[in-house]
Amino acid sequence: MRRAADLSGRVAVVTGANSGIGRGVALELAAAGARVVVNHRPEEDSRRRAAEVVDAIVQAGGAAVAAAADISREGDVEQLFRVARDHFQDVDILVNNAGIEQPAAIQDMTLAQWQRVIDVNLTGQFLCSRAAVRAFLGRQPKPPPGAAAGKIIFISSVHEVIPWAFQANYAASKGGVSLLMQSLAQELAPMKIRVNSVAPGAIRTPINAPAWNTPESLAALLKLIPYGRIGEPEDVARAVVWLASDDSDYVTGSTLFVDGGMTLYPAFRGAG
Repeated sequence: MRRAADLSGRVAVVTGANSGIGRGVALELAAAGARVVVNHRPEEDSRRRAAEVVDAIVQAGGAAVAAAADISREGDVEQLFRVARDHFQDVDILVNNAGIEQPAAIQDMTLAQWQRVIDVNLTGQFLCSRAAVRAFLGRQPKPPPGAAAGKIIFISSVHEVIPWAFQANYAASKGGVSLLMQSLAQELAPMKIRVNSVAPGAIRTPINAPAWNTPESLAALLKLIPYGRIGEPEDVARAVVWLASDDSDYVTGSTLFVDGGMTLYPAFRGAG
């Protein structure tokens, strides 16, 4: 039997880890042995939900700490990584998960709506990646030969390749994430830093609840998913754990689509 991924002793920073995919990723990384920094926005509701994630990890025998930060702010990101170092002395894995949506028809979309989505979904992932790379390169002692110096995993979306009407800001941010990931992977591979993405399709999370929380909306959604079911946060989390583990050591610059076949354009099955 093949062994499960082992992240014992590793430290992972997961942005937007207080709910949805981020929560699932934090729990799965901890189950694999990682110590987890559970990032959340500063608001009280986010703080409370992050505390619940930390408590779940600790109750299961793991180690975690909550860390408030708006990742679109440079100073907040620097503080986030200081918390990681203060509590766990190091950072081995960054999961760039935090993201938002602010849909609008293009003629009605405000500059503030455009900018906020780009600031969080793209600029925030740049800021966190830069901080992680600085931590990886400053590591003492250096990792042993054959081991990665660090791993960055972006949580992108099927909308890095599928256009999304009325969500131009979101789709543009995820298209940007795709080439940011690939460019960093190309740049950092000689330093033994691996950079990859997981691109979820329709996942059962609060951010997209209107798409699945009634029988009618779920039936319409399933027409877009050849595999016939909506995804769960655990589906994405297991892919992240694999990319964070040494089992994927020869993988960098890749996007792993976790979408039940949504990017296969099912409307063309038997047509076109």
